[in-house]
Amino acid sequence: MATTKEKAMQITGAEAVIRCLLAEGVDLIYGYPGGAIMPIYDELYKFQDQLDHVLTRHEQGATHMAQGYARTSGRVGVAMATSGPGATNLVTGIADAQIDSTPMVCITGQVASHLLGSDAFQETDIIGISTPVTKWNYQITKASEIPEIMAKAFYIARSGRPGPVLIDITKDAQFENLDFAYKKCEGVRSYKPVPSLQISQVEAAVAAINQAKQPMIVWGQGVILGAAEEAFKHFVEHSGIPAVWTILGLSALPTKHPLNMGMVGMHGNYGPNLLTNECDVLIAIGMRFDDRVTGNLATYAKQAKVVHLEIDPAEISKNVHADYPILADCKESLLALTERVQPKELTEWKARFTEYMETEYETVIKGDTQPTKDGLTMGEAIVAINKHTKGDAVIVTDVGQHQMIACRYAEFIRSKSNVTSGGLGTMGFALPAAIGAKMGAEERHVVAVIGDGGYQMTIQELGTIFQTGVAVKIVVLNNDYLGMVRQWQQLFFDKRYASTEMTNPDFVTIAKGYHIEAQRVTERGQLDAAVKAMITSDKPYFLEVCVEKEDNVFPMIPTGASVSDIRLK
Repeated sequence: MATTKEKAMQITGAEAVIRCLLAEGVDLIYGYPGGAIMPIYDELYKFQDQLDHVLTRHEQGATHMAQGYARTSGRVGVAMATSGPGATNLVTGIADAQIDSTPMVCITGQVASHLLGSDAFQETDIIGISTPVTKWNYQITKASEIPEIMAKAFYIARSGRPGPVLIDITKDAQFENLDFAYKKCEGVRSYKPVPSLQISQVEAAVAAINQAKQPMIVWGQGVILGAAEEAFKHFVEHSGIPAVWTILGLSALPTKHPLNMGMVGMHGNYGPNLLTNECDVLIAIGMRFDDRVTGNLATYAKQAKVVHLEIDPAEISKNVHADYPILADCKESLLALTERVQPKELTEWKARFTEYMETEYETVIKGDTQPTKDGLTMGEAIVAINKHTKGDAVIVTDVGQHQMIACRYAEFIRSKSNVTSGGLGTMGFALPAAIGAKMGAEERHVVAVIGDGGYQMTIQELGTIFQTGVAVKIVVLNNDYLGMVRQWQQLFFDKRYASTEMTNPDFVTIAKGYHIEAQRVTERGQLDAAVKAMITSDKPYFLEVCVEKEDNVFPMIPTGASVSDIRLK
């Protein structure tokens, strides 16, 4: 069970926490100090030459930064906070990481063990609160527990289907001495993170795929989490099967790959959604059949045989029945499939996707991305970013219309380039997540694309950018509305725009107050030069793009409707 072992020595629990982090290769923590975690921060001060700490402006920002860091680096993100409100402020980011399978370890301080349950100052039951939204959590009350529990935390967070782990440490355990020795965890009894590949499952699926006349691949983030991008690309190219993606799977295959047919789901592409209900075999890879992908389950792909490649047994037949489940690490199962699947031409079937894309281009895409309207569109801004990053930037999006537009039109040439809040849909995610994403991929451009509503939910993290100097590029697409809610109000609530119009501050002045270079674009002729100036800057940069107030995002599948009911307008 041991790969790293230190000679036993007498140290405090607080120092043990720091030494555990170092043993796990952690070199960066996001956090906010307070009374119950002060002993750990005191030890952190002594190790600051080995372990960087980013002081966020809110604990929620710490978790989103840890998420962004994990998503671009592939490592476990670490966030730290004090007890009570410090701990509860982590919960939104923890829940976001849980549903989006992001590896993260959160460390919280807690009141002394003899005060537990007494309603002491800044005491809250963070274990009870976080249980539904963590992969695992544990409260440490004795210093001697720290090495084993910390090792287990990192193993659980990163193994199998990744997720967030929370470790709560009482203050007396931080002060208490222990004989410290550290062993990395390589297994936990009764926890089997990676199921063993059953070749019989593969062969049954291969028989169905080889007989298919109209097969379709739908891939999700599991391809990225499993570091299976090359195996996936090889499978797609070898099989010749058209492939479509969920928003968290975006960037696993280059956007312009000839077999990349676009996005499925509520605001996905026209053809991929319609043809979901015409394909005869649906090959789902590392995705969980979220309701935003499937629409009405009663009508979803009922004609198709479903092959589901998945690492988490709980996802098999949870929402959509899997005729051919393949439980394993997806890289392993993809390699096994590729060896056995017969290549296909599928000329007529692939032409169907092309025909639908041509229809969508004329009805939707042309208007979104070309100057056909009086005011600027969100799509034009994304096209300008593509031009000046050449598809090699990390795009971090918040939640709303801008998110869907960015996912639809951003171009990517390599993986781990799309960072967004998928399952939880957390407004306020993008600004702090972009900070973490940049720190996890320092050599890359990181552009946060945010709506004016979500931006203001975590706008205080401009202070973190100012203090660290991290060269994040921020683009706020400002339509003076909570745009996605307004779109629904227009389409389904007779234009009753209840509490969705925003009276916004001067965003440029606010950014300059944090010593961040900033400008505002109000006219089409300003856009290209402004985006170029932003991308070529080696410093943090803020760009506000004032867009059409009542633009809508199409195509759209109304809530509860079938994917076949997708609307182009």
